[in-house]
Amino acid sequence: MRIDTTSSVPLYAQLEGILAADIESGRLRPGTQLPPEDSLIARFSVSRTTVRAAVQNLARRGLIEIRRGRGTFVSRPKLTQELSGLTGFVEDMQALGKQATARLIDQGVVPAAEAVARHLQLEKGTPVVRIRRVRLADGTPISLDETYLPHDVGIKVMANDLEVEPIFTLLEQKYDLPLIEADYRLEAVAANSDVAVALLVPLGSPIFLIERTSYCADRAAVDYERLYYRGDQISFVTRLARR
Repeated sequence: MRIDTTSSVPLYAQLEGILAADIESGRLRPGTQLPPEDSLIARFSVSRTTVRAAVQNLARRGLIEIRRGRGTFVSRPKLTQELSGLTGFVEDMQALGKQATARLIDQGVVPAAEAVARHLQLEKGTPVVRIRRVRLADGTPISLDETYLPHDVGIKVMANDLEVEPIFTLLEQKYDLPLIEADYRLEAVAANSDVAVALLVPLGSPIFLIERTSYCADRAAVDYERLYYRGDQISFVTRLARR
């Protein structure tokens, strides 16, 4: 395709459309590097300003990602996860045909901060177990999971290989704590230094923060999590019925 200099459509919009079509058709495959600015300038006979405007628009649309010091790359399609039931990361990734793995960052006993205590129905300062893991899909970091468990349950859970065994599976199948329901809260946040390092993203990158409190019978809270999902890797969908 060529740029039409006689068209009323701005040059940057035409270039954006051409590159978007190449991405959507597969001519520019996910993970491949976009041609450098000088190459696009020569190929389409446009200015550097035109090229940069087109590239910025493609980045805003999520079709490409700009990696500082490395270049501009075609984005990989986001994972699409349904929020339709209480499921764990491994179950979610299996449903998407992805291999789920985990990397344990740390685990131990900490005093419950006010928010943690409220969600676990405990007094502030009560000892709880905190487990922090990076969750990966096909080797790509997707989320940083910060899990809090009541002390008696958490001590048992920590004795297992948490890079292999999902916590939900341990609670339900090994410790006879069937999960009945959960409260979810989803918020858009910017990656702080801990999240950025764990997920290999720039500081300030868009992150989905999910707070999830899971309950056993009689609404007994057994698991409180803060799940930090990479905004460039996943989207969440659900279906709602009108009341």
